[in-house]
Amino acid sequence: MSDPTPLLYTTQNAVARITINRELQRNALNPETIALFLDALDQAENDKSIRAILVTGSGDKAFCTGADLGSAIASHQDALPVAKNYARLLYRLATCPKPTLAMVKGFCLAGGIGLMLACDLVMAEESSRFGTPEVNVGLFPMMIGALIFRNVPRKKAMEMILTGRMISSSEAVTMGLVTSLAPKETLEKEVDKMLETLASKSPMGLKMGKEAFAQAQEKPLEEALYDLSEALVNVIGTQDAAEGISAFKEKRKPQFIGA
Repeated sequence: MSDPTPLLYTTQNAVARITINRELQRNALNPETIALFLDALDQAENDKSIRAILVTGSGDKAFCTGADLGSAIASHQDALPVAKNYARLLYRLATCPKPTLAMVKGFCLAGGIGLMLACDLVMAEESSRFGTPEVNVGLFPMMIGALIFRNVPRKKAMEMILTGRMISSSEAVTMGLVTSLAPKETLEKEVDKMLETLASKSPMGLKMGKEAFAQAQEKPLEEALYDLSEALVNVIGTQDAAEGISAFKEKRKPQFIGA
């Protein structure tokens, strides 16, 4: 029997909150949850009132523990479409035009690591734990590896993937998996502050900047610098940039419209 509401989508103060709502299953991903997550991203991206996206899991025990091995990969024949849909989710999240933030409580494992790293920022509880334990059950973190190697130096990434060992929150910050930590009592407040900051920026500036950085990442230095110079000129030509510069000169808060 599927969960009544395996994923929650709410909006408030220009922020869309996507919550994996399978607390009893440690917020593990099944095909229905992945499909609903993709729909939620569509909704958040198409809603002009939304300026930032929060990704989290229900309860305090886990952000996400990866695939629900009891349903997401029920058989070898079923694995390919589920794996491709999960890969699609990671790509959509990683290339989202709006800023994304993962709030991690408790464990973040396997496919949960992929969701976390696909977000722009990660804020976690000091007691959180991270890992890719796939090797312990004869599997390997395939799609997740593409994101791990974009965030973590190769030797540390290989150690993490090959051993499947659990990583503390402080080590996760040092490795580049996590942006910042907060005590359990203040995490949500710190996350709200960050989301408020992100939502106050120019939607058009952030969109164009994220796209330009993503494209430049895979290019040689000279080509990347040339392309980014063109991207800067394009940003300067936006209404948001004109408003931001006027507000700076007039010593007032800018009123960005996302154009």
